[in-house]
Amino acid sequence: MEEQKWKAQLDTYLDGELPSAEMKELDAHVRTCPSCAADIVDRLALRRSVQTAGKRYTPDAALRERVRKQIGSRRRFPWKGWLAAAASLAVLGIAGYIGLDIARVNLHRRQVLSEIADLHVAALASTNPVDVVSSDRHTVKPWFQGKVPFTFNLPELEGTDYTLLGGRMVYMRQIPGAELIYQIRKHHISVFIFPDNAVPGQLPTDSELRKEMAFTVDSWSDGGLRYLVIGDPEQEDVAKLAEMFRKAARG
Repeated sequence: MEEQKWKAQLDTYLDGELPSAEMKELDAHVRTCPSCAADIVDRLALRRSVQTAGKRYTPDAALRERVRKQIGSRRRFPWKGWLAAAASLAVLGIAGYIGLDIARVNLHRRQVLSEIADLHVAALASTNPVDVVSSDRHTVKPWFQGKVPFTFNLPELEGTDYTLLGGRMVYMRQIPGAELIYQIRKHHISVFIFPDNAVPGQLPTDSELRKEMAFTVDSWSDGGLRYLVIGDPEQEDVAKLAEMFRKAARG
């Protein structure tokens, strides 16, 4: 009976809509329950399939132009009102295209951040969240050599509350990247590193904290690489780890 209660909340958990206390309680349960962890992985796979299918049928500019012409051909304006009507249509058309572009960019950003959140949750729900298990950055970093098409630096953690748990290979648009998993107190933070061309350009190039599902996300671009830091601790904890990575990237 208790297990059914947890399973009934999994979709709400993935949407980040549970109260904070229940999110933490269910998060702790998922880490110790193979059945619920497997259900989460299945749900994430289904979401990704739906997102991929949806992208196949995005209307292009040619379709919008055909619809606009068909609508225009069915309307006739009196001669005296023609100029005013044309001006109104032009203004509405420009506003509409701008609105569509803004909405498209916002939707694309959310899709990318949602995929990153899915990867983070999938790793934590897995019984083997990392491919290389080590708290030593000098062990974890060399493991990625030859596996990802770039190099990166990891920050020194001595004297901080952060612990490196290890890393694993991940993919964005079929391009390999690195995921590093850190722990601070009882919370986990994932740091994703991809080549810039693996992540759509609609994301900002400068650091920007935001909420995605129940997580805080920080994202920036530096030296041809895209960094995304995501986790459920306090925003300050995510921001501090992100700043440590920015300093490490600068050498």
